[in-house]
Amino acid sequence: MCGIQTRWKQIFYEDVPPIELRDPLAEFLGAIEEGEPLIFTYGDAVKLAGHSCPSVAGAYQIIRKALGALYRKETLVRGQIRVRVLGKPEYGANGPMAQVIMLITGAAGNTGFGGLGDKFVRRDLLAFDEAEEEPNAFVFTRTDTGQSVKVTFHPARLPQAPAMSKLFVKCISGTATSKQKVAFEDLWQARVKAVLFEEVDGLFTVGAVHRCRKADE
Repeated sequence: MCGIQTRWKQIFYEDVPPIELRDPLAEFLGAIEEGEPLIFTYGDAVKLAGHSCPSVAGAYQIIRKALGALYRKETLVRGQIRVRVLGKPEYGANGPMAQVIMLITGAAGNTGFGGLGDKFVRRDLLAFDEAEEEPNAFVFTRTDTGQSVKVTFHPARLPQAPAMSKLFVKCISGTATSKQKVAFEDLWQARVKAVLFEEVDGLFTVGAVHRCRKADE
């Protein structure tokens, strides 16, 4: 084993609970033993996005809440989830958040895996619903049972330190001192931590689980 790992500057990333899912496709093609889970961490989401922000953290938490509501004590299954993003990709942070959701759930757009015959299809399991636009709202549906749940993220409820905006301007313009840069990073990552550990009430709304008509019915 190589043992080389990303050295995160923010120690709290390591304290975020991982998401474990069974992936039948990975098992079928011999990537993992049958019954062994694929394990995704918040660090994986950061690697995909190339940064850590409240939206990336929000997407990670949305997945945890949606899968928890749909599967409860059952084993989570990757590739068995259909996702509807309420709004076009350019609306708010829909695009970046959808990428995190694709990574972990396996639900992909038109560039996704086409399957082996009629099995293990990932393509078109994620779609942007431009007709029903709602900020930071995602509908997850199990393809095996038709059960569905909507999870909404409310980032506006996150408090922002008064100094954040001025520090951001200085950092982005390249005029910040080293001390100011560290201060900005600390304030920014404090917001990320607040999302991941829900340090603010009302950040997420989870709708009641209900049964939808399955696509093949």
